[in-house]
Amino acid sequence: MIAFEPVSPAGATLVSRPLLSTREVQVLLTWLAADSKAQAARELFVSQSTLNTHIARIRLKYASVGRSAPTKAALFARALQDGLTTLDEW
Repeated sequence: MIAFEPVSPAGATLVSRPLLSTREVQVLLTWLAADSKAQAARELFVSQSTLNTHIARIRLKYASVGRSAPTKAALFARALQDGLTTLDEW
């Protein structure tokens, strides 16, 4: 499991990050890059149900640290904020 430690530049507000596993990060980034859940599931070699379970758990982890992400766009924003990806990668 990857533990993302809160990082704060001088004078910035400390942001709590959820503890996402390596697989959860992989699922999140694959789904964000995919056109559909079906495509992401195929690329990850899992069923759509399994993909949905991963995404639901990721959302719960974000909500548990007070940073809800109810939409795909919100999860993309969280991934950017937490350094899981950059705009240059897209």
